[in-house]
Amino acid sequence: MKNECLICKAPLEYMQADTMMECAICHRRESSKTRCIHGHYVCSECHTRGMDQIFSVCMSEKGKNPFAILEKMMRLPFCHMHGPEHHVMVGAALLTAFRNAGGSIDLQAALAEMYSRGKAVPGGACGFWGACGAGISAGMYMSIVTKSTPLATQAWGLSNQMTSRALGKIGEVGGPRCCKRDSYLAMLAAVDFTLETLGIEMETQMVRCTRSDMNGQCIQARCPFYPQEQ
Repeated sequence: MKNECLICKAPLEYMQADTMMECAICHRRESSKTRCIHGHYVCSECHTRGMDQIFSVCMSEKGKNPFAILEKMMRLPFCHMHGPEHHVMVGAALLTAFRNAGGSIDLQAALAEMYSRGKAVPGGACGFWGACGAGISAGMYMSIVTKSTPLATQAWGLSNQMTSRALGKIGEVGGPRCCKRDSYLAMLAAVDFTLETLGIEMETQMVRCTRSDMNGQCIQARCPFYPQEQ
């Protein structure tokens, strides 16, 4: 489970410059900085195949706890230990909990927008852009619920502040990346910021990681969610 290639289970490697790759599944050719040590590349479309299952999860959900909602999505077959699916799931879980906590949004339309925006953030953005996709997803959530645009005033500010808060929490812990840890940190920041700025109180919980043995780069005791009894 610590190996990451979807084709051969070998570790991934990250390059500093884009290289033309061919997806080992659909054979699409595109540039990327990521492949496994044996040269296999899997595009984001193939990596996240089946992610549209989040719509049925979120639309049927009644709870106000985004962590519980995220966990339901993480248990689905399309979700891997790491990957760009988290760039959609964080915002989707927050949108769902926000609506269930009394926020006024058209959830189905909001989820469709989150899906479109989140999928545009590539895997590896955390290291190559200096902006983790989970943190960006929290900012997208705030942008959607406040109906922000590039010409908005207060909503524009809130959306950027939300991203900043989430990325600050993620950056304080440090790397290497863990898509699960970064998702939890982004959502903790979003729950607090939503109550502070919009007056909507979502539920939260004490998060304890159950997947540390699946992450070959787990930072263990440095992670705020690492089970202390280990």
